[in-house]
Amino acid sequence: MAGACHFNEEIPTIKYEYLDHTADVQLHAWGDNLKEAFEQVATAMFGYMTTDYNTVEMTEVQETEAEGEDMQQLMFHFLDEWLFVFCAEPFFIPRKIVITEFDKENFKIKSKGYGEEFVIGKHPQGTEVKAITYSNMQIHEDLNEVFVIIDI
Repeated sequence: MAGACHFNEEIPTIKYEYLDHTADVQLHAWGDNLKEAFEQVATAMFGYMTTDYNTVEMTEVQETEAEGEDMQQLMFHFLDEWLFVFCAEPFFIPRKIVITEFDKENFKIKSKGYGEEFVIGKHPQGTEVKAITYSNMQIHEDLNEVFVIIDI
């Protein structure tokens, strides 16, 4: 494959889990700091969208920006921006998401995702995520963990 680039960055340790919820899925993610918890919850969302996340190679990079009026709105818009990147051509799926700017006072995030175009056949399709919800959204800054329910 001519011109393909590979990012030699280490895949981060998984710090998220899927919790049962009546009609949707609740993502629970944590980290050494709140920035990492946000990165992990976005990664969890994509891990749910493919049944074998290890098939995603880091050959391309996409960037997103999000902002809100508070931390919950920031979380919602951060995840919604990444969901949009997946749903719009070229259907990009990141294997790793890195927040490059995390402004907790003004509620702004800039991030980069390292991955590739989602291709049926190469990437086993998991469950479609229709939307991010505010339902029971929790951000525990003191514990560096977050809970988000996604509509599937």
